[in-house]
Amino acid sequence: MRRFCLAAVAAAALMTSMLMAQIPTPTIVKKSPALDGLIAPDAVFEKLGEGFRWTEGPVWSRKGGFLLFSDIPNNAIIKWEPGKGISEFLKPSGYHGAEPFTGPEPGTNGLTFDAQGRLVACQHGDRQVARWESGTWTPLAARYDGKRLNSPNDVVFHSSGAMYFTDPPYGLPKRWDDPAKELPYQGVYRRATDGTLTLLTKELNAPNGLAFSPDEKTLYVAQSDPEKSIWMAYPVNADGTLGAGKVLMDATAEAKAKKPGLPDGLKVDTKGNLWATGPGGVWIIAPDGTHLGTISTGVPTANVAWGDDGATLYITANTAIWRVKTKTRGRIPG
Repeated sequence: MRRFCLAAVAAAALMTSMLMAQIPTPTIVKKSPALDGLIAPDAVFEKLGEGFRWTEGPVWSRKGGFLLFSDIPNNAIIKWEPGKGISEFLKPSGYHGAEPFTGPEPGTNGLTFDAQGRLVACQHGDRQVARWESGTWTPLAARYDGKRLNSPNDVVFHSSGAMYFTDPPYGLPKRWDDPAKELPYQGVYRRATDGTLTLLTKELNAPNGLAFSPDEKTLYVAQSDPEKSIWMAYPVNADGTLGAGKVLMDATAEAKAKKPGLPDGLKVDTKGNLWATGPGGVWIIAPDGTHLGTISTGVPTANVAWGDDGATLYITANTAIWRVKTKTRGRIPG
């Protein structure tokens, strides 16, 4: 029996090793000469970790000098620190219920830091946006109009201190058809510094990643809908609400061509370019909507984050985490 178990373990280890070896190294696909000013054609991609179930929500800690990211199915936040590598930062992270979670995505999704450097997370299983401090979670947004949120997905702070987040149903076991879904739409919300929650738009079926332009006059929102895979650009009004949005880029054709992934997480560099995960990898999109090129990952890719000195891009790609040096910079939250 022991010999059989050892053989089974060895076989499982070999299979895992073979699967890891199949994770492709990202490559750069240039669509415009302007891309060379943002990232070198021969940029080197470094794999920092692998073997996770679904990596999401990367964020760099300026105070700590490390990266955090979510492994949603494992209900964990993972830490990568230079010189020390991978470790478990927090588990459980997004679901703290007494009963076993029946869906595939109980953990945290999008992560960020507020102006005081405190970790803020979108918690799928707990259906809220919450702040981690002194070893406990403080809910920041859990209900709208008396109804529970779906499963907050990604979050970003405005310089005013207001918090913006998206609320698709991906964390619900049956998603759009889940009987526990209380809101009849998927919203984009603003939480004011006094705690007031405002629904900004409910026009998107699957709102996902979001980010402000450098001047904060535009809010970009990704939609992860295979039938309408788009990135929207919304003007930000003086009171923090949104004006009528327009489609900045449409990737529906690529999604229907079965390129891996959908519009998901995104960040903006200081020049206003979007670095947005989508079909095939990370799309690099100019502020005028020109597709400059793609970091082709070969796998569904969830999100990106700026780290280190602001010129390093971290990429959560399916079961792995990568980083690459760029020629541009992005703002690090906190």
